[in-house]
Amino acid sequence: MDVLSEVLAICRAERAVTAHFHLFAPWGLRSDGVAGSAVIRMARGAPWWVEVPGGGGPLLVNPGDLVMLPLGAAHWMGSAPDAPTVPFAELLTQRTPGARDEAPLALRHGGAGAACEMFSALLWFSAYCRHSVLRVLPPLIHVRAGELTMAGSLAGIMEALVTETLAQRPGWRLSASRMGELLLVNILREHWLRAAASSEAGWWRGLADPAIARAITVMHREPARGWSVEVLAREAAMSRSRFSERFKALVGDTPMGYLGAHRMALAAQQLEAGHLPLARVAQDAGYDSDKVFARAFRRWAGLSPTAYARRELARRSAMGEPAAPNGT
Repeated sequence: MDVLSEVLAICRAERAVTAHFHLFAPWGLRSDGVAGSAVIRMARGAPWWVEVPGGGGPLLVNPGDLVMLPLGAAHWMGSAPDAPTVPFAELLTQRTPGARDEAPLALRHGGAGAACEMFSALLWFSAYCRHSVLRVLPPLIHVRAGELTMAGSLAGIMEALVTETLAQRPGWRLSASRMGELLLVNILREHWLRAAASSEAGWWRGLADPAIARAITVMHREPARGWSVEVLAREAAMSRSRFSERFKALVGDTPMGYLGAHRMALAAQQLEAGHLPLARVAQDAGYDSDKVFARAFRRWAGLSPTAYARRELARRSAMGEPAAPNGT
């Protein structure tokens, strides 16, 4: 059973914007954060440093390494820990006036010192992916070249993603989005392999346990079904008490708590898509009453379903993002 594929199957990249950087020491860039998921691959040249607030200090990035900011956290990056920095947004305004989300970026920046080349992609993922998958990841993932089981494939995907967008051949937007999804799957596979071996409770560690993974898989396949702890325990071939204890120890949440959050993330995606009436969204989330669903959604999101949908529409408009194309 390929449980990771089962869980990630619903994750969709709605858009991808890429960049090809040539940076020369001394250089430094800082960002207050971005709306999407940022992925950066160090291709060749001099190592550089990256840091997120509260991340425990700067990390050295070497050729072949890959860095991901799952939720676009504020960060700093530079040729040295003490390199002078400029706001990335300011640099973009100077180099690419006007709209910056319609075409990829090729940028040269810095002094006259050692050079480095990197490829980056800013990926906008669907609401479900943001709320259920990306939310549980650390703000910064650093995968060293030696840790990548598919180093060559990831390098090829990343460079092909940027090359495809720079060429802007017909269909490049869809092609870039699909390559972005492939990139996400491979990065998360590397993270999963590491997280599964750790002792920290979390969604990823639960997937590494065959019995718990079976229960998670059936919840993902049929989220609206009237699941109970007893039924899920039978899927895991465990007693109710043993299943509940093991699920909480590995995942860090109760089985019903996990199911509830999964359903709300799916509902958030449908609300952002805006194609279904509230009663249908409630039904797909396993609720017979849209009023009961609305109360549960408010507890989860802090907003009513209607207010949430309006807020996300306003946010997309303000950020220049496209409306969600569909509910997938």
